Amino acid sequence: MSLWSRIRNVFREDRLNREIEEEFEAHIAEAIEQGRNPEGARRALGAVVRQRQQSHDVRVVGWLDSLRADVIFGWRQLKRNKVTSAAAILSLALAIGACAAAFRLIDALLLRPLPVAHPERLYVLSRQGMGFDNKPGTWDSWAYPDFQLMRAAAKGQAELIALSYANRSDVTYKTDEEMEKANLQYVSGGMFSTFEIEPALGRLFSENDDRNPGAAPFAVLSYDYWSRQFGRDPHVIGRTLHIDDGVYEIIGVSEKKFTGTEPGTIIDIFLPVMMHRSVTRPDSTPFRALVVLNPGVAVEPFREKLAAVSHAFEVNRLSGETGLSQETLKNVLNNRVLMEPAPTGASAMQRDYRDALAALGGLVLMVLLIACANVANLMTAQATARAREMALRVSIGAGRWRLVRMVLVQSTLLAFLAAASGALFAWWSAPFVVSMINPPDNPARLVLPADWRILGFGVGLTLVVVLLFGLLPALRASSVRPVCVLKGGDDPHSRQRLMHGMTALQVAFCFLVLFVAGLFVATFQRLSNKPTGFATDRILLLETTSRPAQSSLYWDQVAEGLREVPGVERVSQAAFPLLKGSNWNDSISINGGPPSVNLAYFLNISPGWLETMKIPLIDGRDFREMDTYPDAAIVNETFARMFLKDGHPIGRIFDKATDNGKRQHMRVIGVVRDAYYSGLHGPILPVAYVPFHEVGAKGEMLPESDGTFIVRTASSNPLALASTLRQQVSRARSGFHVSNVETQLEINQAQTIRERLLATLAFFFGAVALLLSGVGLYGVLNYSVQQREREIGIRMALGAQIAHVVREVTGGISVAVTTGVFAGLVCGLGVTRYIQSLLYQVRATDIVMLAVPCSIILAVACMAAVPALLRAIHVDPSTMLRAD
Repeated sequence: MSLWSRIRNVFREDRLNREIEEEFEAHIAEAIEQGRNPEGARRALGAVVRQRQQSHDVRVVGWLDSLRADVIFGWRQLKRNKVTSAAAILSLALAIGACAAAFRLIDALLLRPLPVAHPERLYVLSRQGMGFDNKPGTWDSWAYPDFQLMRAAAKGQAELIALSYANRSDVTYKTDEEMEKANLQYVSGGMFSTFEIEPALGRLFSENDDRNPGAAPFAVLSYDYWSRQFGRDPHVIGRTLHIDDGVYEIIGVSEKKFTGTEPGTIIDIFLPVMMHRSVTRPDSTPFRALVVLNPGVAVEPFREKLAAVSHAFEVNRLSGETGLSQETLKNVLNNRVLMEPAPTGASAMQRDYRDALAALGGLVLMVLLIACANVANLMTAQATARAREMALRVSIGAGRWRLVRMVLVQSTLLAFLAAASGALFAWWSAPFVVSMINPPDNPARLVLPADWRILGFGVGLTLVVVLLFGLLPALRASSVRPVCVLKGGDDPHSRQRLMHGMTALQVAFCFLVLFVAGLFVATFQRLSNKPTGFATDRILLLETTSRPAQSSLYWDQVAEGLREVPGVERVSQAAFPLLKGSNWNDSISINGGPPSVNLAYFLNISPGWLETMKIPLIDGRDFREMDTYPDAAIVNETFARMFLKDGHPIGRIFDKATDNGKRQHMRVIGVVRDAYYSGLHGPILPVAYVPFHEVGAKGEMLPESDGTFIVRTASSNPLALASTLRQQVSRARSGFHVSNVETQLEINQAQTIRERLLATLAFFFGAVALLLSGVGLYGVLNYSVQQREREIGIRMALGAQIAHVVREVTGGISVAVTTGVFAGLVCGLGVTRYIQSLLYQVRATDIVMLAVPCSIILAVACMAAVPALLRAIHVDPSTMLRAD
């Protein structure tokens, strides 16, 4: 009989048994025809059962048939204990689903290689050292002239690709009514050919598009954007679109699989790098540099070669720089060029969320271990209840491996049912988590496919889970001693020690999860409630562009038109909103001295802006209509304290160093309270507010192309006026267009997106861990009472007090809980050091928070103990003695 036929017979048992029965009957009928009597014929064939089994074994694959029987038996066991099986499946499903969701996020952002040729040879160039603000850091931004020199030096050894940072910008197709936001990226012409990306339509950029600045006004759409915006219309080729002041012709659509090199952002439109406004500036660094190394080229010598080229460029660029201090120049020139592997690409989201995702992975892993310990205790209890069954199986010849396999098959069924449910949870939860990290004006987009990588992780995780919660109970069940068990003399305390050990692990991990969750929640609350120094209520921000750039006097006309809208209380102007992440900084000089080591930060504002933002003026006056930049300045307390160093800053003169080495003289006319400038995570910065109106060297009013109108509304919901104000801007003056509308509150909340994500998920997993631990504690106590009911009955019959019975029942579990709490305490102190980058201003008082999870765990342990203790103290001694 062929192997395939034997495999098929395993799964058609009824038909196989009928065939064997028919074959036996045929042999008997043949013997009767030959003259033998029926009884003699049957005796000649031997024992019927044995013959049927032998025939069955010949026709099937033995180990596979045995496995099928174990699966059927395991399924019956799960159906027999529906409630406990459902509880185990639910807890494991939650843990497995959380792990799978975390892996989907980590894989999409940090692990999945880009869909390009040879991603293993892809590197990103960056610099490490001291920045122009004399603070340590790592930067992957480069000036294009510097990039060109490095690309020329790398010829024959590697291909260098320049890419701008993804920028969400306004795109217009015909009229302003068709304007929308899209993610733009300027890329080297040779990027697509180097990555071996094929066009889905039209053509892609080539090296010919890299020859001259401004000479290649072309655009390539991503397949995703082409599908969303144009419905895959093949006639999109040749259409034009407007970006800033430029008109671009659409020449192609990129391959479907390629969405850019920045995980977390899907690029909509690719533009030639030569069309970037800063492509010729040696002092502007808007580009990231990727390296595709040729086979056989050593990384370190190549890095040193590029570092030498870049250092020579910086020396030449900064040699005549007079706007920086000597200390700053020395620090910047000592920066080290790094060349790091980037098979997954490079993005700000990777940098910002790498540690957060690692912490999330640690939390879900601990929840998984808690669930596994919980189910392991359940399996141990079930194995104890089946001890006599196991003893009988051993007595009739079952080997230890056979028993181990039988229990492991049941555990595997449990795990795969949980994995199937967990897959649904992971499918929903991963996109949900991504939606939680979406800033209002720049939503994150991660590619979250369900491919073989996710499937392989899920299967591997399920098998690991089986080993974690199933192997130890299986080994304990298979080590049964038939004589001892059948006589009723098996020692229950050894199994209780195993269950108590599992309980201690549960408590330790639960303590750790709750402690970390407490730190994340405290960080989020501290940042959310942190005083910003300005008001956020009823503030609406209209980020506006003017094409072409128009005089600031026309901006005043638009502001006046906004003031006429009913429901508007105040309107002011600024170059950009506070806490938006934008900044404008330079060194300053006091009394003609050398440039300062510390940088000062600047913001253009209109008269009345301080009142609109409710930033108190503590000395001097506000700007007036005749004040212009550069001339007057209003400084904050930190600026006055750091640079002016006296108690009378009004009237003081300071110089602002400019990029061309010239100095702009400014006179302090006012001092205001400190307010956060670009972010909440750092310290208060020294800020000088300067007039919104800027004049040139000849006193002419300079035009402005970008700015923000700050509107304070009478309504508590400022967004109710958003549509009206947007239309009013366009009506007030032609060429003005609102590119983005948001509230100041939304910007402030965007500062804590990562902290909110961690606090929410940590709180959720803390609750899950607490629930699982409570269920586990109840299960162990209940099992302990059940196993000792006879002993308790005898003790109470002999006069034992209830307090003594309670101590006997809870003694072991109390030791386990205390041990777990102590272990969790030690781990919590150690973990704090590794998650320090995710915490904000963790103080010694925060360690007191260790008492909180400790108290919660003890409270849960007490609540879990109540039902079991009630059962113990209500044991009827007479019933137990009669049962004996």
